Amino acid sequence: MPPLRKAIAAAALAALTCVVPARADTAGTVVVVPAHPQAVPAHAPAHARISPAYELPGERVYPEGIAADSRTGDLYAGSYTDGTIFKMTPGGRAASVFLPAGADGRDTANGLKVDRLGRLWVTDSTTGVSVYDTRTRRLLAAFEVEGRDPRFVNDVAITPDGTAYLTDSVRAVVYRVTPDQVAKASGRSAPLEPRYDLKDALEPHEPSAFTLNGIVADPSGRFLLTVDLTGGDLYRLDLSSGAIGRVALRGGDMKYADGLELRHGTLWVAHNVTDTITRWRIAADGTSARMERRVTDDALQFPTTLVRSRGTLYVVRSQFDKGGPVGEGTPQRPFTIASVRGV
Repeated sequence: MPPLRKAIAAAALAALTCVVPARADTAGTVVVVPAHPQAVPAHAPAHARISPAYELPGERVYPEGIAADSRTGDLYAGSYTDGTIFKMTPGGRAASVFLPAGADGRDTANGLKVDRLGRLWVTDSTTGVSVYDTRTRRLLAAFEVEGRDPRFVNDVAITPDGTAYLTDSVRAVVYRVTPDQVAKASGRSAPLEPRYDLKDALEPHEPSAFTLNGIVADPSGRFLLTVDLTGGDLYRLDLSSGAIGRVALRGGDMKYADGLELRHGTLWVAHNVTDTITRWRIAADGTSARMERRVTDDALQFPTTLVRSRGTLYVVRSQFDKGGPVGEGTPQRPFTIASVRGV
């Protein structure tokens, strides 16, 4: 493993390992609360139907990202451990390999998104993002973070005008790629440039902690929402003025929040370490959010992200804590994408 990848893996382990403050029992003995869903305050118990929807071939897939093509209903998922991209079609059960491991030099895959033109965006934590034609599988463009400083390019969102925004969990910045930049790249590599810097806006944290993770775009094109998984806060990024503001959260926080999905004022959040999905109502201007529902279930298997397609919520069951990037043990095989109803 290259030195940079080792450093990033160590940072990921520190950020994703659930560190819950110790509490004192009645005898005055310090009790360390375990990293378990019951250790996190929850709303009234809620039940959801969680079942496998698609199977991903491979022994060490450890999926991380997922995207839906609104035109076809096809889903795409990526392997964090080797960069394989899988395709899932409606009515099927088994996923097929869309892009093999190591394609175009990519050996990991994090965030995925399909834009309105049918282009698949795939982030690589240590390099940047690649853009593919879903019909021909051809690489259309690649955008790379410049320099040698640590980075972790994580998730991606697409605004109505076709501009992509990507989070960096180590640098706490959001990069931007415009449609014109994609057109000019024309199969070549171009620099990935920051648009928002949130370092001063975030809650204080350890230098090695992961911060920005999931990101979504308001369908009206006014703002972005991105989450700080360590601080548990949600941030609003104004697309017109460039202003950065903290969203007022009511009824809970977004600790350990990973992937986000926004539809018609409803925001679904995958909380990885705690095996939790929450549902929030977002104000029209994006300045506040109220939790409506919370579901915690071991069957979510360390959920890293989620996407809603044709009325169904699909959740990535990464199993990162079962012999993957942040844990030891043996994962349940095959790796699966779950459908979740009732959230």
